[in-house]
Amino acid sequence: MTQTANFVQTLTNQGFEPNQFKTQDEDLKFFGKDQTKHFEPNPCVIVFPKSTEQVQQIVQLCNQLNLVITPSGGRTGLSAGAVASNGEVVVSLDKMNKILNFYPADRMVEVEAGVITKNLQHFAEEQGLYYPVDFASSGSSQIGGNIGTNAGGIKVIRYGMTRNWVLGLTVVTGKGEILELNKGMMKNNTGYDFRHLLIGSEGTLGIVTKAQIRLERQPKNLTVMVLGVDKFADIMHTLSAFQAKIDLTAFEFFDKVAMDKLLQADKVVRPFESDCPFYTLLEFEAPYEPIIDEAMAVFEHCMEYGWVVDGVMSQSLSQAEELWKLREYISETISHFTPYKNDLSVLITHVPDFIREIDKIVSDNYPDFEVCWFGHIGDGNLHLNILKPENLTKDAFFDKCKIVNNYVFDTVKKYNGSISAEHGVGMTKKPYLNHTRPDDEIAYMKGVKAVFDPNNVLNVGKIFD
Repeated sequence: MTQTANFVQTLTNQGFEPNQFKTQDEDLKFFGKDQTKHFEPNPCVIVFPKSTEQVQQIVQLCNQLNLVITPSGGRTGLSAGAVASNGEVVVSLDKMNKILNFYPADRMVEVEAGVITKNLQHFAEEQGLYYPVDFASSGSSQIGGNIGTNAGGIKVIRYGMTRNWVLGLTVVTGKGEILELNKGMMKNNTGYDFRHLLIGSEGTLGIVTKAQIRLERQPKNLTVMVLGVDKFADIMHTLSAFQAKIDLTAFEFFDKVAMDKLLQADKVVRPFESDCPFYTLLEFEAPYEPIIDEAMAVFEHCMEYGWVVDGVMSQSLSQAEELWKLREYISETISHFTPYKNDLSVLITHVPDFIREIDKIVSDNYPDFEVCWFGHIGDGNLHLNILKPENLTKDAFFDKCKIVNNYVFDTVKKYNGSISAEHGVGMTKKPYLNHTRPDDEIAYMKGVKAVFDPNNVLNVGKIFD
């Protein structure tokens, strides 16, 4: 009997059903990957637990059989953190997708890790509340994966990362032990809070099976403006001008390449006649007319100073949704060009100088490559996307991009920034971790890994070796 067959048979003897396993080649390839194209999936089996206790059984058995586990959520990641490329057992949380308990007085909901982000948002709306962590993949990403990568998205400037909304976790550690962390409390000052250690750990310390999530009041009359800008530095002037007068819920940017690709794909309608090098999208609550007046006054101020060339403001919810498509549809649209992605962040103060240096590196080294910039400029997060020319194979293109990575990441290090703002490290950023984390800090990380996962069965080869 092969080791995989032994694994399946043992779990079947423990109560697992036949439909909780997949071993066909097409299933292995589908569930063994995420959205990256750097590594070929090659798991040995996919298993679908239905409870925390079943996850525990899987982890304990993998410890006994010396098998390695790759946790899998919605497989929307961009760092190969959920790619099983070396015969791993993929533990998919797809069947653990229930919303369990709602606590109105606490504005808190308990969910299983496989709940789709958009479904949690809809549940919150049904309760008259709001879950603000949002991004383009919210229709397929899962809460467990969001927690594992500390997902950010388009509302970070106002609401913060996933970490800000997690009040408690149920986790199965690499040892196969179940931990219930913080149990949903707002205040619990009793020693180390391992909850925050697990958030962002990319499944290397434990598998999240349940979470208690804090909800917020619903925003009122969200209003969107899209502005055209000639110079990148003027985006920062515009951000400062609006932040001085209005509490923004989002401040995004994208360049002309992104806009052109959207228009060519017939994904959006041009927001105004002016064709600009850069665009910003900002959102704010406007429950009262004076806030709209204030926003228009700031817009006119930016026009007078030459920071803004043109602009439009939504007049209804449907118009706001149409304007948001200008930003939300970018990733899907450029995916057809096999982009080489970098997810970078620095202090907002450093953004103009940083992007100027990165632009020079890219133009000097990739003079024939098309480059698409977009990102969450309001929190210092920039997405650099280099688009593959038609005449290059994927592997040849990626090899060329990797040559310049060190120049890019040296610049990140110079500004004390991060090589991965919100997508995690996984395998794609692993070789460059020391550009953001010093060696002594990485050594502490490895020490923590050894405590939670002494036999090294969880997501091996992710973050560090």
